[in-house]
Order: sequence, then C-alpha cells, then structure tokens
Amino acid sequence: MKRVTTLLATVSVLAASQASAVAAEITINSFGGAYEEAHRKCVIEPFTAETGADVKIVTAYSADAFAQLRAQKDAPQFDVIHFSGGQEIVGAEEGLLAPIDPSKLSNAADLYPFAGANMEKGEGPAYQIAAIGLLYNSDELAEAPANWADLMKPEMAEGLVLTDISNTYGLFGFLMLNQVAGGDLENIQPGLDAVKTMLDNGAYVVSKSPEIQQSFAQGGAFVAPYASDYAFTLRKAGLPVKFQQGAEGTPASYITANLVAGRDNEDLALKFIDVELSPEAQACFAEALRYTPTNAKTELPAEVAADVAYGEEGVKSLLRFDPEVIEASRADWVVEWNKAIAQ
Repeated sequence: MKRVTTLLATVSVLAASQASAVAAEITINSFGGAYEEAHRKCVIEPFTAETGADVKIVTAYSADAFAQLRAQKDAPQFDVIHFSGGQEIVGAEEGLLAPIDPSKLSNAADLYPFAGANMEKGEGPAYQIAAIGLLYNSDELAEAPANWADLMKPEMAEGLVLTDISNTYGLFGFLMLNQVAGGDLENIQPGLDAVKTMLDNGAYVVSKSPEIQQSFAQGGAFVAPYASDYAFTLRKAGLPVKFQQGAEGTPASYITANLVAGRDNEDLALKFIDVELSPEAQACFAEALRYTPTNAKTELPAEVAADVAYGEEGVKSLLRFDPEVIEASRADWVVEWNKAIAQ
C-alpha cells in the first residue's frame, strides 16, 4: 500500500511539473523585421531572464493578428496581443480582451494618463507611440518647418512629398492637414481641397515609405509629413533628415499591449506587459526605433529625445484620431482621395 501511495505521489509531482512547464510559456504576436528584433532585445530577453518563461512569437501585423484573435474566440492561442491600429477598442467591446487591474502592473502608475486610460475596460495600455510630424532635409531648410500650415505655403510645394492615405501614416498626416484646413473626421473636403492645391503647386504623392527615402535621396524632396521613426531610418541611410512636431498637434499611432481573455497564463501575461511598460524597455525601444515612450520615468539621451515626442511637454500635443471612425470611413475616404489626386 505504501508503494502505491509513493507511486501516486510521484505521478502527482510529475503532473504538476509538466503543468508548470506548460504554463511557463506565453504566446504573443510581434510585427517582424527590425521591430521584432527590438522586441526580443528590449522586452523578451529581460522577461525570460527574470521569469524563466519562454515566449512563443507569432509574426502578425495588427489587422492579421486581430483576425486570428476573432477566429480563435472559443479557443484563444495568444496570451498577449499587440495592435497599432486601434483594434483593442473593438476587441474589448467583443469580449476578446480581458480588463486589466492597474494595481497588478508595477509600472502603471508611471504611465502618462492617456496611455492607460481604458485598461479596466479591456483596452490594453499603450507602451509606445508612433508620432506623426514633419520630416525635413536640414541641409535644404535653414529652419525647421514649425507648423503643419507651413506645408500649404506655395514655396514649400516643390519639395513636398505626401504619402497615399492607404498607408496609415499617410492617412494620419492627411487628417492633420484636413484639421488645419478646417475639416474634421465628418468632413475631409477641406483637406482634399488643400491637397489639390499643393499638387497644383508642385507637390507629389508616393504610395510607400521607401519612395519617400528615394525622393529625399534624389534631392527632389525636402519635407514630408510622416512618422518619427522613419526620420531615423533615413538618417541611418546617410540622409540629413530630422523630425519636427507641428505646433498644431502631433497625430499619434498607439501601439498597445493587450491581455487576451480566456487564457490560463494571466499572471505571466501581465508580467510581460509590465516589462513592456518599464522605463528600461521603453528607452531601449526608443534607442532602437525612435518610438515615443509612454512611461514618464523613461530617460533618453538628447539625440534620441530629439527624434520623438519626449517628456510632459512633448506628449501634451499628441492627439489620436478616433480609430473606430477611421475604420468605418477609410474605404470611402480612399475613393475621395483617389479622385482628388487624379485631377
């Protein structure tokens, strides 16, 4: 009898060990390429070193990741899912994402208020911001363009590159121009009229970010509304390009970390999100890719801070266009945009 009891105890220990081994792994999505490389260095490696847990990465951009999350509704596979297009709003409404108690994140109290505003509704915190501003050739322009309205000056048009609104950063730049021209999300006609005038004066439109680099490299462009991280990309390519926030506001693309509902690894998943919110991880990401930190305690070297919206002063001008309105309107906007740039 004693032998049977010992055997059962051994089996129980093995089962517990196997369960622990299974639990010591979480599944996340990342965005591939340089982003995923930075994700490993800045978050995954420190997380694994601290917890001993493995991280399984599924490379998937936001729209694809959200489609997978919906398809897995009855048997979710992700523990933490990252979005950059506002999908967390719909995901929370559909019950696919779990509410987060800020008291369970050691770094939550240090976030700028906008970054963690809706965690308890299920919308994960923003751990990075892609800031949209003015990229300019510092050799061509003696002074940085300080305002979005500067792009509408006729003398700027011959060196102005606009990006098609099928590109999210291109869309945010256009919506900011529309706002400066007097429009809003219910009325983009002022922006379309402004763009037509810019094109008449010599500006031109590209469809993809590599074409912006090509335009600057060939000397035909000296200013473009686009994301701060791309100014860094151009500078690494040897081009004298700097980033400037426009005085009227800085459109922001939130990159969020979300807790998936219905998973067993909640504590580990929350720990992973907490690492992403830490000042160390955010400084690492800013150094690598020039994304704006959301933790107020993040400290950046001056050369990195110059490329992002940094500190209380830098982030106070960030603005977020309503992702739900964008999603509902984007297809119609593209049709109107294509008509405007074709004229």
